[in-house]
Amino acid sequence: MNNPAISSRARGFASMDAKKQREIASRGGRAAHAHGTAHKFSPEEARLAGRKGGEAVSGNREHMAKIGRRGGEARHARRIARNQAAQRSEQTTPANPQQIPAEPSRNASDTNETGQTSDEE
Repeated sequence: MNNPAISSRARGFASMDAKKQREIASRGGRAAHAHGTAHKFSPEEARLAGRKGGEAVSGNREHMAKIGRRGGEARHARRIARNQAAQRSEQTTPANPQQIPAEPSRNASDTNETGQTSDEE
């Protein structure tokens, strides 16, 4: 939209809130059924339409391979992100603070005559 005279604001049906849109669409659907011009798929009709669409898409092997590859890559990326988030949370906050051993206190009685602690000998 390079023309500044044309506004990019939503107008008409698109400018209404979702509740109002649903209400108007619902009235239209009821009117179409009452008038006899509406079509309602039977389970068999829906099954045939779905099969026809599936055959059309799956007939293109290159397209199906591309879809599968993208799905696999997305799943892999989600798994890596989930593992990294788990590792970060493990590093920042312990699951149970009582499980972390406290550092032993070191005082003058813990050292020997050479100045080393007893565990350094």
